[in-house]
Amino acid sequence: MISYFERLFFAPKGFDYIVIVLLLPISLLYGVVSWLLKLFKTPKNYGVKIISIGNLTVGGSGKTPFAIALIGYLESRGYKNIYYISRGFGRKSSGLVEVKVDGKIICSVEESGDEAMLVAKECNSCSVIVSENRKEAIELAKKRGASLIILDDAFSKVNIEKFDILLEPKSLVNKFTLPAGPFREFSFAKSRADMVLKDGKDFIREVSYENLSSSMLLVTSIANPKRLDRFLPTGVVGKYYLKDHAYFEKDKILEQIKKHNAQTILVTQKDFVKLEQFKLPISIIKLKLDINSKVLNKIEDYISKDET
Repeated sequence: MISYFERLFFAPKGFDYIVIVLLLPISLLYGVVSWLLKLFKTPKNYGVKIISIGNLTVGGSGKTPFAIALIGYLESRGYKNIYYISRGFGRKSSGLVEVKVDGKIICSVEESGDEAMLVAKECNSCSVIVSENRKEAIELAKKRGASLIILDDAFSKVNIEKFDILLEPKSLVNKFTLPAGPFREFSFAKSRADMVLKDGKDFIREVSYENLSSSMLLVTSIANPKRLDRFLPTGVVGKYYLKDHAYFEKDKILEQIKKHNAQTILVTQKDFVKLEQFKLPISIIKLKLDINSKVLNKIEDYISKDET
C-alpha cells in the first residue's frame, strides 16, 4: 500500500494539487527556517577526508547503490580503511552500533537497518557504523584508523567539513519543500554541493535479476515503490508494499503468496537483507550503478589532494 504522502510527493493527481496549494505557506516557512539555520553554522575539519552522498528530496534517489558502487571502485583502486557511516534508518536499535569491523559483520539487520547492512554485505573490506550522532561516529572511525569516510545522507550537515555529492532524480512533478512536496530544502541549496549528479547522465542504473520464476509476488518496503515498475520482469502476479524501511512478517507474506498463487517473491537487494532469514523462495532485482569516469576522477582528485 503506497502512503498518501508518497503519492502527493512523487505522483500527485486530481485533488492532490489542492492539498499541495493549501500546504504551500507551511512549506515556505519550513524552507526559510531550514535555510536560516544553516547560515550560522561553521564546518568542522575532522582531519580525515569525508565524502557525503546526499539528495534534496525525501525517499530513495540511489544513495545506497551509489555508495556501494563508489566504495567498490575505490577498493579496486587500492584504497584501504574506508568507513561508511549512516544513521541506520529503520533500525530497531539506538545509539552508535558497529555493523562491520575488519571485514566481519558483527550485528543483525535489526540493529543496523537495511541500507547499512546492504553496504556491509556488498562491499569487501569497508567498515560500517550506524549512529544518529554523525560526529561521534566520525570520531570513532578516525580512532579506528579510517583514511576515508563515506557519509550517507549528510548534505544538510553543514557543520561537518566534507566533499558533498548531491544526487538528482531524472524528473519530479512536485518540486515544493516539505510538507507540500518532497524537497527538504529550497532547490538553490544545491549550490553548496561540490558535485551535482543527474540520474541517467552522471550515473546509470543497470538492472539484472536472479532466480526469476513464471509467477512472482513483488514484496518491497522502499520509498516510492512505483519507481520499480519500469524494471519489473514479466511474471509479476501481485504486489505487496510496506512503508519505507519496514520489517516483514513471514506469515503475512505467506498469505500473499497463497492469495496470488506465486512461486517466488520478487524483492530488491535492500529488502533481501531483511527477508533471507525466512528461507522463502526468492527472486531478486539487482541494481548496480555505473558512475561516469569523469565523476570518479574528480572524487579521486579530492581524496588525493594534500590540504596541509
